[in-house]
Amino acid sequence: MARVLDKQKAVELRLRGYSYSQIKSELKISKSTLSGWLKNYPLSEERIKELTSRNEKRIENYRKTRQRQKEEILKKIYQKEKAEIFPLSKRDLFIAGLFLYWGEGAKTKDAEVSLSNTNPAMAKFFVYWLENSLKIDRNKIKIKLHLYKDMDIRKEIDFWTKELKFSESQFTKPYIKDSNKSSITYKNGFGHGTCNITIGNAILMKRVLMGLKSIEDYFNLKYK
Repeated sequence: MARVLDKQKAVELRLRGYSYSQIKSELKISKSTLSGWLKNYPLSEERIKELTSRNEKRIENYRKTRQRQKEEILKKIYQKEKAEIFPLSKRDLFIAGLFLYWGEGAKTKDAEVSLSNTNPAMAKFFVYWLENSLKIDRNKIKIKLHLYKDMDIRKEIDFWTKELKFSESQFTKPYIKDSNKSSITYKNGFGHGTCNITIGNAILMKRVLMGLKSIEDYFNLKYK
């Protein structure tokens, strides 16, 4: 919880025009940590000019230059990988879905294909896979949200209905965790709870499980 408050305070100071050195001095937090927290909060050119210390100006300009360089490198890599991956063939899509399910899908129930995740893009892919690879009628899909008690429940339901393009009638009653979202300190959260997507279909689950078993058997044999 203290870490969350430190980050909030650091962002607040940054928005008030503090440099990394000033925030470090104020909060006693390392610059490497601040760099991760504040990478999306660069100082304006005007504010940099206002900084009285030449060293601080140099550091801020250096950080901005490095950030631009990093963004350019990532942009080039992104374009290269996108061209390599897309378009997906039907086989590509089916296998990608199996690997996703291998890592993230529920495997304890014999008659349900189900996946839970906080990432809206991953949830969208799973729905797309169900519809296009496994030929599932999207009207038979059920959605259950796992939310925290300090969340705006109505707002989160509206968010997921809009993201996934589902009717609210397909959402079951949300599960409300007896803890606060603000107490969660893990990184890379998406801030809208966990979305569970389920289709009840025993034959489909057998197909998915046997597909996963074939993958496991293949790689087990490769390394005998």
